Amino acid sequence: MRCILLSQKGEYKVKLMKCKNFHSGKDLIAKTLTRLVVLFLFCLSFVKGVAQEENGVVDALAKMGFENVGCTEDEKERVYTLQNSAYRLQSMGIGVAVDLIQKDGMPEGKACRIIMLDNNVPQISLLYNPVSDSDTLSVPSRQGWDVSYDLGDSWKKARKIRKKNGSLFKVDVVIYPELSLRNLVITQVYQVLFNLSPAIEVSLWKGMTLTAQMVIPVYNDGFEMLSEAVHNVYDRVHPGCVSLTQTVRLPFNTWATLSGGHFISNRYGIDFAVRHVLKADERFSFEGRVGYTGACYWDGFTCYFDSRKVWTWQLGANFFWPRYNVQASVKLSQYIQGEKALRCEMIRHFRYASIGFYAEKGRDIKANGGFRFQIALPPYRYKRKGYIPRVTPAKNFGMGYNASNERNYYKMYRTVPSDNIMQNNSLNPYFVKSELLNY
Repeated sequence: MRCILLSQKGEYKVKLMKCKNFHSGKDLIAKTLTRLVVLFLFCLSFVKGVAQEENGVVDALAKMGFENVGCTEDEKERVYTLQNSAYRLQSMGIGVAVDLIQKDGMPEGKACRIIMLDNNVPQISLLYNPVSDSDTLSVPSRQGWDVSYDLGDSWKKARKIRKKNGSLFKVDVVIYPELSLRNLVITQVYQVLFNLSPAIEVSLWKGMTLTAQMVIPVYNDGFEMLSEAVHNVYDRVHPGCVSLTQTVRLPFNTWATLSGGHFISNRYGIDFAVRHVLKADERFSFEGRVGYTGACYWDGFTCYFDSRKVWTWQLGANFFWPRYNVQASVKLSQYIQGEKALRCEMIRHFRYASIGFYAEKGRDIKANGGFRFQIALPPYRYKRKGYIPRVTPAKNFGMGYNASNERNYYKMYRTVPSDNIMQNNSLNPYFVKSELLNY
């Protein structure tokens, strides 16, 4: 009996100890799960707060008129993508975007990058690295942004994100003023031709632009070209530039552009251009271009083509001096008449204007030179309402002066009306940086 009782007691004690251990284990598991749930909810609220912050800045930029706006983030940096379609001057639009992101969209403890797009093709990036805790300049400012052609490693991820306020299929009706002056007649100070040439510009897909222009004569005093129907071509409304242009960004700071159609200066055909910026020193860039075109002209809405075509090409090197925003260029070209010539050019870029001088000389051809300029046209701020076509003046207006009055040689064409010295420099990182600091 005693042995049995003792045995039963022992069994009872063992069972009691097992029950107590079981309840203490359940409490420990419950506490651990509670802590994990609290930690998960905290992380979720933090991530949600960061996402709301990013989305708030993206929505604000899109509401201001910027297009192709997106944001992504990894363990190293936060990346914004955007395209300035709201401000006439690229530097002005970039400055506004930088100020907004500095105020509401900067990440904590990591870098921030802004990638600027042109028709959804990346051009330059602005990078802000956080300063150390010991540095008194802890508040982000425009001085802290580094501007370059380098997109960083995050671009591969940023290119895949969904963007707000996309530019695809949006139509701009851009009115280009065209003023031509000639001093050929002794009895007349200048022969004058003034046209208004509205152009429809549509983004069809990434990097692809359709341009269709109409030339409307406003004033003609002395310009004359008789067609086969004995009309003065300059006095008749007729199409202008009608072209398709595809631009892509290649590795190693290289851009390639293929164009086809009816170009400026009464040429039709195809044109291929490449530009490379030296990664070791972005002040230096190189360019090449080749075209296969023929002559043509419009008589009203009838186009006359010359079946003969010629090859043209151009090789050039450029240097940008950031201290004075001066660009120096040397180019060797074969022009439309087949002549080969060397051209040297120097251009000073300002915020609202670009002014340059050039000189050129071909073998057995009289040397030529002159100057040219581009001036930004108001308004400097505009918005688009959805997919309703937006009507604006051209971003700038320019003219060139031909000192030797050369009429046959040194002639080249442009593939789109917006191709000019001011527009081509608008996303130069050195110029953008100087504008951020000065304004």
